[in-house]
Amino acid sequence: MDFGTFETLAIETSEGVATVTINRPEALNALSTKVVEELARVCEVLNQLGGTGTAASAALDGAWPVRGVILTGAGGKAFVAGADIREMASMSLDEGEFYARSMHAVTLALEAVPVPVIACVDGYALGGGCELALAADFIYASERAQFGQPEVNLGLVPGFGGSVRLQQRIGLGPARELIYTGRRIDAAEALRLGLVNRVLPTRDELLSAAAETVREVAAKSPTAVALAKRSINQSTGRPTAEGLTIEAGSFRAAFATEDKREGTAAFLEKREAVFPGR
Repeated sequence: MDFGTFETLAIETSEGVATVTINRPEALNALSTKVVEELARVCEVLNQLGGTGTAASAALDGAWPVRGVILTGAGGKAFVAGADIREMASMSLDEGEFYARSMHAVTLALEAVPVPVIACVDGYALGGGCELALAADFIYASERAQFGQPEVNLGLVPGFGGSVRLQQRIGLGPARELIYTGRRIDAAEALRLGLVNRVLPTRDELLSAAAETVREVAAKSPTAVALAKRSINQSTGRPTAEGLTIEAGSFRAAFATEDKREGTAAFLEKREAVFPGR
């Protein structure tokens, strides 16, 4: 799978895992307009995995070359410390809105990637960094991770999705408190609130755990995982009846896949399924 070349990102693929590292350690991996642009390009490639986007067809070249994505930051101090304040300081109203909407497009595209995306947070995930992590399916954190939406300290508000996704993840009251106060929380508090899925002692253990989760998911039907992700994303925040309609549509789509036929046959024949990914 060809991702191309990048100035601010480093991408490695191994055993079905694509590790996307935001590589601006000198700026604590802040989300400059260049980073946002390059993240959008990566998401465009990753979203080709699902063919039409319905996950009812195979991926590029009839395979699923990537079965999970790990999103992390370089340098050891930060996942992403936030938006690029140096750039923002001179932006006009229109430029500021374009910056926000560009990052909205990235986070929506990350949510649409038909394989699990795991944000591995080691160090700071503040402002835009927290918002980027919130667009992932899971967040794994090291013990030294810190999270927060400190925009009010700068006379700003969350602009990359924090006012929407944070309340979805941890509830309205806790989200309001974090956003209104600009307070930072550590990994243990983030775990208690449900912001993160797991806390690991070190960065190496963090990345290892994420890769193990991807391998666990990779043993399942890729079309089923993609359809489940789509169903969850599309039903989030909707009334129950609407959500069930979305779920029924995904359930129906699964019946059209070779993976469903292989999975049910393997169960009845008491053998391991070998999913073709279509």
